[in-house]
Amino acid sequence: MKDKMLGQDKDFLIKLAHSKMPFGKYEGRDLIDLPEYYVVWYHNKGFPKGQLGDMLKMVYELKVNGLEDLIRNIKKRYPK
Repeated sequence: MKDKMLGQDKDFLIKLAHSKMPFGKYEGRDLIDLPEYYVVWYHNKGFPKGQLGDMLKMVYELKVNGLEDLIRNIKKRYPK
């Protein structure tokens, strides 16, 4: 079971590394490159439902902890 979870996390992070904001002022921008204030605003307002919300929650945690480069490195290591 642990290996399956690890695989799902890896797939999620790879998808996150290639995901772009689908709407709004920052439409088309990589999620990891959204301005921190914007992600914090979502954190305070409430994240959208579904996978986009899950990804934005992860982006929030990464930005708060200064770990954005992890996602940028994943994007380089696992190109589309």
